[in-house]
Amino acid sequence: MSNLDWLVLAGTLALIVGYGTWRTRKAGNTLDGFLLGGRNTRWWGVGLSIIATQASAITFLSTPGQAYADGMRFIQFYFGLPVAMVLISIVAVPIYQRLRVFTAYEYLQTRFDGRTRTLAASLFLLQRGLSNGLSLYAPALVLSAVLGWSPSVTVVLLGTLIIAYTVSGGTRAVTITQQWQVAVIFSGMATAGYLLVHYLPPQVGFSDAMHVAGRMGKLNLVDFNFSWTDRYNFWTGMTGGLFLALSYFGTDQSQVQRYLSGQSITQSRLGLLMNGLVKVPMQFGILLIGVLLFVFYLFQPAPLTFNRPAYEKVMSGPASAEARQLEQTYASVQTAQHAAATALVAAQRAQNPVAENLAQQRLQTTQAASAGVRTAWTELVRRTDPGADAKDTDYVFISFVLRYLPRGLVGLLVAVVLSAAMSSAAGGLNSLGSTSVIDLYRPALGGRIRSEEHLVKASRWLTIGWGVLGIGFALFAAQMENLIQAVNILGSLFYGTILGIFAVAFFQKHINGRAVFLAAVITQLVTLVLFWTTTIAYLWYNILGCFLVMGIAEIIERNAPKPVKQLVS
Repeated sequence: MSNLDWLVLAGTLALIVGYGTWRTRKAGNTLDGFLLGGRNTRWWGVGLSIIATQASAITFLSTPGQAYADGMRFIQFYFGLPVAMVLISIVAVPIYQRLRVFTAYEYLQTRFDGRTRTLAASLFLLQRGLSNGLSLYAPALVLSAVLGWSPSVTVVLLGTLIIAYTVSGGTRAVTITQQWQVAVIFSGMATAGYLLVHYLPPQVGFSDAMHVAGRMGKLNLVDFNFSWTDRYNFWTGMTGGLFLALSYFGTDQSQVQRYLSGQSITQSRLGLLMNGLVKVPMQFGILLIGVLLFVFYLFQPAPLTFNRPAYEKVMSGPASAEARQLEQTYASVQTAQHAAATALVAAQRAQNPVAENLAQQRLQTTQAASAGVRTAWTELVRRTDPGADAKDTDYVFISFVLRYLPRGLVGLLVAVVLSAAMSSAAGGLNSLGSTSVIDLYRPALGGRIRSEEHLVKASRWLTIGWGVLGIGFALFAAQMENLIQAVNILGSLFYGTILGIFAVAFFQKHINGRAVFLAAVITQLVTLVLFWTTTIAYLWYNILGCFLVMGIAEIIERNAPKPVKQLVS
């Protein structure tokens, strides 16, 4: 990056963090102030905080790569989200606000018992602690590509910075900085989308690009074909996606904590509904950038792989001659691909369907040839180093930024990714610290209740501990598949069980703590066994887990021995 890029990057982050820290310098002295910002956040602050916590750096690095490789069908994952926001606003928000809880899991203590509360909180801590590691690894991709540092070193340095920022001001600091981070994120992504269209050849406009993308199957927004193994279709989005959103926004403390800080039930509800209105268009725009990248690289030379570290490793090894031959073959395929794409645009503008179909067939042939070369490259990488990270979809967007954006804007786009990383990781760490101290540490003290000052200090130390764990998990994240999928897979393994516990609490009033505890343990074991032994798409685990907990709890409750009534003489 140029000196101007570094100035833009450092200035943007310093302004956001400095302003947020200064504004909240006196907000974290009490437990209510540190964990919930004094419960004084307006609806738009709640909504922006919810959006920022969910939209991690993975969203802006991995989602465009997902669309580049697989088209727009990932948008179906979010179809159930607006419905979930309405249901949570109706059912969960009034209960949480009325009880004045610090965490969602405190409610389970009043409804069931301490054992069930501890189980749900522990499942949350496990999956959120690991997910935060992925949130750290994603921006490490950026800095390692920009600076040439080892990703491991980058993870440790960035993780340490985020821990320090999160511990300083509590929820209020997180919320205020997230508002500015969202502004940077939206402006940066809008700039990237505009430049992508601007950099297309003069004879190719936005409508032409969309036509080419549609012809190549990239605008596959809705798929009504049902399959248990298909991750992204209408049915998985409106069922599995709905249940995942219900669990994430209704029972995951990283999100519940955002709207528990609202001034009132109305303010919390409006914040959730704002997220429901904004999230789907936002994801559509990010996926559209990935589709535009696909079209862009039909007309501009693309590298054999966007994963520069893997490329350099192969080129410096014994298979370098074979790799160069693949590069030459790939360049020849790209020349044919460019000609076919140009012919497709020309035929479409001339309204010549025969020539258009012929050009489409030629382009599909070159795409198949390109995929074959890239598959050969992947096999070569794995032969050279079996433990190497051969995938490159997470590098597609940042490669475009570094290669094509003008000076100054590169720094802005890097600031977008790091802002998203900070907002998501800060919200996650904040909730991990809150849940640890409220649902595990304070109950463990029993009658030895400590002062609020002691609990705030404990929350800070527990936040540091979870941050260190996240750094450790981030060091292994490179071995996982596309990051945006990895986060959702990890969540789906636990969210179904957690949602099932809350569903029983809300709707099956006759079931007691013992029944729901046993049902949750059985369901979690079943979910993990199915994940390792079947090919069921991960979104279905959210539905399966929820209904298994409800059904098994019902069976246990109905078959439990009834207490014998004592006759009074």
